[in-house]
Amino acid sequence: MADYTATLAAASRASERFSDLLEAHRRIVFKVANTYCWDPEDRADLSQEIVAQLWRAFSAYDPRRPFSTWMYRIALNVAISSVRRRGREARTVPFDEAAHDTADHRRPDPEADERIRALYQVIDRLDPLNRALLLLYLDEHSYREMAEILGISETNVGTKLNRLKARIREDIGGTTPCGST
Repeated sequence: MADYTATLAAASRASERFSDLLEAHRRIVFKVANTYCWDPEDRADLSQEIVAQLWRAFSAYDPRRPFSTWMYRIALNVAISSVRRRGREARTVPFDEAAHDTADHRRPDPEADERIRALYQVIDRLDPLNRALLLLYLDEHSYREMAEILGISETNVGTKLNRLKARIREDIGGTTPCGST
């Protein structure tokens, strides 16, 4: 009975710790789901799938490493697997700007809005790895963090980012809303 009680207490502590960490970093789940799914129901399903996989893998989390890096890696792997599993035909709902967390109460800028729409169109056409790379770049992760999350070298991150920026510049024309020209 003592073993059962100790196991139950440990599981309760792990569950509470997981809940606290998840709450502190919950925006990661939403960012990834929003990046890979335009349809609100698909986003909700993907968010649930990410959280479930995070919980299943939580016992393997190494607390000496940043939780956000571990979380991004799992969330992106789940999202990429989901996209591959669903196939391209599941992405028939166009991007809905109002559904995304883009609340900005500044005066409307039609030119900036058009560039942002163009950027979302480019993002929609990206393969899953480049989409993940762009998400991490826009979240201002270091090359080292991006490499660790994506499981590629820092050099590969730099090369892929340069190619991605060039592609975005070419597709959008002129400057990009990604922070560099």
